[in-house]
Amino acid sequence: MRLRITHQIAYSYATPASRLIQNLRLTPRGHDGQYIVNWRIDVDRDCRLEPLADPLGNLAHSFSTDGPIDSILISAEGEVETQEMQGIVRGQLEPLPETVFTRETPLTLPDAAIRDHADRARQACDGTPLDFLHALMHATHERLAFDPDISASGTPASEAFAAGRGVCHDFAHIFIGAARHAGVPARYVSGYVCREPSGERPALHAWAEARVEGLGWVGFDATEAVCPTEEYVRLAVGLDCLGASPIRGFRYGGSGETLHVTATATPVRR
Repeated sequence: MRLRITHQIAYSYATPASRLIQNLRLTPRGHDGQYIVNWRIDVDRDCRLEPLADPLGNLAHSFSTDGPIDSILISAEGEVETQEMQGIVRGQLEPLPETVFTRETPLTLPDAAIRDHADRARQACDGTPLDFLHALMHATHERLAFDPDISASGTPASEAFAAGRGVCHDFAHIFIGAARHAGVPARYVSGYVCREPSGERPALHAWAEARVEGLGWVGFDATEAVCPTEEYVRLAVGLDCLGASPIRGFRYGGSGETLHVTATATPVRR
């Protein structure tokens, strides 16, 4: 399946900023199920994109630009050829040992309720690691309601689980925290999913991957209760959403920041 991706991130400031420094994880890597046909990043400011050495294997860039800056537009677009892999990721650069992804973070730390959630999923499965992860994915999907009005990416898994609602990063954080509690390496994935442009859920998406003996890394999307298909494009991985965020940075000066993000992932008709 060939997908056309467009992703735009627009900042505006009521009071202009004097300087911006941004780190971008906006370039997908290829693997056995994902071939990057073409890709480019543009910034509507005079700056130079510098490649970063990301220890997790993500393709990253940084740039800085001086003000006054009242707005800035960052765009990423390209075409990606995907293949159905039943959620299994093969042929991906893995520079770090899998044990790195057993580390907890403040956003994924499981409280007693999430630990119990993981234990109940283990009791409901046939005892194999893969069946446990499928059970955990479905249990997390059933436990939370998707709420598009929630946008804060810094919500800890325990808070989202207690609230019983969230968006894709909340589903992923809960799954990751529960999997790590069970001793399974798990990580956060940012990316895109082919969607109808007028649909409720955006093309910019997030899910989790867990390490399964004999298979390697396998994706689990608790928001949709499916393993990633050929309609998914992986962008970056991290211990949580902060480590895989498409953009993070610093602003000097300025105030009244407004952020607007749009993304589409649509099939290329041939």
